[in-house]
Amino acid sequence: MTHHPPSQLQPSAILFMIGVLLFLAYGCGGGEEPRVLVFSKTAGYRHASIESGQDMFRRLGEEHDFGVDVSEDAAVFTKENLARYRAVVFLSTTGDILDNAQEMALQRYVEGGGNWLGIHAAADTEYEWPWYNQLAGAYFESHPKGTPEATIRVLNSRHPATRGLKDRWTRTDEWYNYKSIQPGMNVLMELDETTYEGGKNGANHPIAWYREIGQGRMFYTGLGHTEASYSEPEFVAHVYGGLQYLLDNNKRVRYALAGDSLE
Repeated sequence: MTHHPPSQLQPSAILFMIGVLLFLAYGCGGGEEPRVLVFSKTAGYRHASIESGQDMFRRLGEEHDFGVDVSEDAAVFTKENLARYRAVVFLSTTGDILDNAQEMALQRYVEGGGNWLGIHAAADTEYEWPWYNQLAGAYFESHPKGTPEATIRVLNSRHPATRGLKDRWTRTDEWYNYKSIQPGMNVLMELDETTYEGGKNGANHPIAWYREIGQGRMFYTGLGHTEASYSEPEFVAHVYGGLQYLLDNNKRVRYALAGDSLE
């Protein structure tokens, strides 16, 4: 009888097996509930509504069967850890909150198929990182004093984040003016600057938008300054709809495979 030496797996086969294991661990077919990371580190102004927003996401997770991890520790931004999440939420973050390695981990995560949701002061974050401007879509410039009542024009009521809203939505909030507004965003809602004082973006003042970035998706809403927002049914449905849009992205986070990179 001829004895054959045991076969050895080639590196390409090993990488393929790693990919299969990662898909089973984190993919839709793995049977595990999707997980969302809610990140709210602040290096500047801290909104009193952050804790209310964290509680809102915990409630949504219980109601809609997704896991929620809350953190203000930027050390969670590694490629291995981010690969656990279907979406990362920046909940009224402010200032320079990530170092260079953490920034690259987030960029690779999104461009490799991960998803990002920004709320309110997420636009008041990472001014010195040009890619973040692409991710968030715009930077905060200013806002009128207080929290005046204003009317929002809903431009697209077919998106999950605006489904069920009327064409005009009047509410109280802190209304951001934006700078460095990026082209290519799909604007869902605009502020009607004739309904309040202090608007500086003109007739087409965006306040919520979405787009695809690489293999990933982003959604941002400028609403959410007040604590009351996070128990307001229409606002909660608006945020959850944005999250649904992200969780419906069937592309998986691929960058975590050994040797994968953006180059």
